Parts: sequence; structure tokens; C-alpha cells
Amino acid sequence: MELPADDTLIPQAQQLAARLERISADSYWAHQASGVRGALLRCLEWIESGRGAHWKRLKELQNLVEQGYTTLENAAREIEEPK
Repeated sequence: MELPADDTLIPQAQQLAARLERISADSYWAHQASGVRGALLRCLEWIESGRGAHWKRLKELQNLVEQGYTTLENAAREIEEPK
């Protein structure tokens, strides 16, 4: 998978981190969401501070975004429709 440009990947990761934070603590997926969110925030901090190999961090960020969306989708499947 080709990496998206920095100008789309970073805001996407920031928005995803905010959404992962909103998963209910009662959800089976809450623990996983917390871990992915923490990793996303650490990776974003590394990128924004300019430390390390930038392209490696972008690849890591892309993988974390994919994991985050998978976790978010799984948590959303738990939500029951109102009756």
C-alpha cells in the first residue's frame, strides 16, 4: 500500500485518535482502542518533533491508522440498534 501524503495522513491519524478515545469503556474493544490510540499519539509526537527516520515513522503511522480503523469498525459492530 502506498503511503498517503503527510498532509492527509497526519490529520487522519489525529482524528482517528479522537474517535478511538470515545469508544465506551464497556466495549470489548476499549482496551485495544486505548493501546492503538496511545501508539498513534506517540508516533505523531515523533513525527511532529522531527526525530528519527521520517519515512519509517510514516509507514508505522499508516499501519497504526489501519489498526485503528479496524478496531473502530469492530467496536461499531457491537453497538445495538435502538428499538
